Amino acid sequence: MISATADAWLLVMLKQMSSPVKVKRLAAVIGDPVRHSRSPAIHNAAFAAVGLNWGFTAFEVPAGGGRDALQAMRTLGLAGMSVTMPLKAEVAAAADLRDPEVEVLKAANCIVADDDGQLRAVNTDTAGFVAALNADAGVDPEGMRVALLGAGGAARAVAWGLAAAGAADIAVINRTPDKSRAAAAVANAAAGAAEPGRVASFDDVADADLVVNATSVGMGSDPAMPCDPELVRPGQVAVDLIYQPTQTPWLAALRARDVAAHNGLSMLVYQAAAAFELWTGKAAPVEVMLQAATAPQ
Repeated sequence: MISATADAWLLVMLKQMSSPVKVKRLAAVIGDPVRHSRSPAIHNAAFAAVGLNWGFTAFEVPAGGGRDALQAMRTLGLAGMSVTMPLKAEVAAAADLRDPEVEVLKAANCIVADDDGQLRAVNTDTAGFVAALNADAGVDPEGMRVALLGAGGAARAVAWGLAAAGAADIAVINRTPDKSRAAAAVANAAAGAAEPGRVASFDDVADADLVVNATSVGMGSDPAMPCDPELVRPGQVAVDLIYQPTQTPWLAALRARDVAAHNGLSMLVYQAAAAFELWTGKAAPVEVMLQAATAPQ
């Protein structure tokens, strides 16, 4: 028997599925807040582009609701689920199976319903960042020196992705040493014997090929910057994982210095593309998804 919270979930989803527009399968994103999410527009455009009679919606689920959300997914036979804050750790723990990166990161942003009915936790942010880096900047992380600003969940996913792709040095810069060490350990776990992850300081920014802001500094109307833009020089590549706004104060300052600087919108799309392929078994129409992500809401 499922909980009262899950019962309420079922009622909401059934109402969604009984709308005038009939869909064969339904997928969703969960989180709190999630009403601003671009995921429904991105995935619905992708489903239409490949001729799938699927639909995608957003459900606001507060902290503590991750396990019930997975039970509702199982009961209703949802095709897939995207997960954002604050539920990534909850769903990772509650899933039947976890991919290797999830075992290390203790966080998942995607749930896949396997053919045998088991729910598998995946983290597509890891590969999504690398794919976006290649698409936006035309660079391969192999052999690169990276300055990674931040050590939270987003930073750890980036650390895994870069290390797995062969980055030579991942200098984690964060004000909390324990978190820095944890993020560096993630990079080392992904790389195996190479161990590229280490705890660093802002002094390491100047020596990096790639500088990544994986903090929330600059999000929304926040005028702050994750590091002094004077530390970053032309010839380096910079990525800010924030995509709302599309140009943070840090990105604006870097671009004024002729630094090749990119936001996190492509990462949003490429992690969604990876999820789409896991759910559907079809190649993701990435260009369509990019157009949907940038269209006015």
